[in-house]
Amino acid sequence: MSRSSRLAQLTCTALAAVLLVPVAAQAATSDAQVRRGLARLVAAPEGPPGAIATLYRDGRLTTLRAGRADIERRGAPTATQHMRIASIAKAFNGAVALHLVQAGTLSLDDTIGRLLPRLPAAWAAVTIRQMLNHTSGIPDYTTSDGFAKAATDDPRGFVTPAQIVGWVSKDPLVFASGSRYAYSNTDNIIVGLIAEAVTSKPYPTLLKEIVFGPANLTRTSFPTRQLRLPSPFIHGYVVGRHIDPVDVTSYISPSGAWASGAIISTPRDLSAFIRADLGLKFFGAAEQQEQMKFVRGSSSPPGPGTNAAGLALFRYTTRCGVVYGHTGSFPGYAQWTAATADGSRSVTTTLNIPPPKGKLLRQLRAVQADAVCALLGR
Repeated sequence: MSRSSRLAQLTCTALAAVLLVPVAAQAATSDAQVRRGLARLVAAPEGPPGAIATLYRDGRLTTLRAGRADIERRGAPTATQHMRIASIAKAFNGAVALHLVQAGTLSLDDTIGRLLPRLPAAWAAVTIRQMLNHTSGIPDYTTSDGFAKAATDDPRGFVTPAQIVGWVSKDPLVFASGSRYAYSNTDNIIVGLIAEAVTSKPYPTLLKEIVFGPANLTRTSFPTRQLRLPSPFIHGYVVGRHIDPVDVTSYISPSGAWASGAIISTPRDLSAFIRADLGLKFFGAAEQQEQMKFVRGSSSPPGPGTNAAGLALFRYTTRCGVVYGHTGSFPGYAQWTAATADGSRSVTTTLNIPPPKGKLLRQLRAVQADAVCALLGR
């Protein structure tokens, strides 16, 4: 190498180092802000015992933590501990459905009446598209008397998807299908049943073949009959003012959530899933184009910024940019995961309490918005 070439190489290397220092410093500052936000959540009245956020950027996962995964032991939550992901399971359900659409097994305009004619005639015209974006009008079983009775009388008891749908099968549509948005957990139970019907495969098998395997989610599972989480795990709690946290990790059977929320995963696997979902690992560009047709509607609980509902996916428009994902609510867990449109970057947040309300929810959404800024380097 000539002296001039060597000089040019050294100059470029030095310039790159100079340019990278502010970028690295900005990332460190943004990450520190997220970490402080997690610590404030843990310290807040009725806040969670523990909180964790992950940021996947430039091929590397950064983990930010506060508090404890288990109040009986020292140690903050980690990215490889198991947890209930709650309604983020709906995004997995959407991945299965859109994969079957790509394969030609389903159409988004297929109706309940054609695919599951045994279900109520009042629901017959509802389409898969309407169930995936919660414009179906099908009543939410989690507000039914049947669900309340099961959760009160035998919270650890196993229930079937048919029983779940049966809790609202005599109810009419809440509104004309397609006319407006209303979040309904029943939507995803029915989509899961449809996936089983058209493939003649159990839903857990479909999850393994279409999602868990292709995305290499080695610590993700769908154990509807097992109440205990695999070790190690983040304990889930309910908290109250002047009341010690109560461990509810295994208080209620996940069977009552089925395709709507029974999946167990880890922050690391959840990060990998949402990148795969946006990165076309499970279905193609044509299906994603349909998925990205948004209507006004918020996830449950609401995610950061302005929310809009797509097919098994929500758009979160924050001050620093747009990400796509899903939130989750389960006894003991408040979840969120999102990724950039190309799936190259992702973020997750987990609190080990049910989603808070009021001031604490606003505080959580602010931390999530800060995490998006850190994710996007803004």
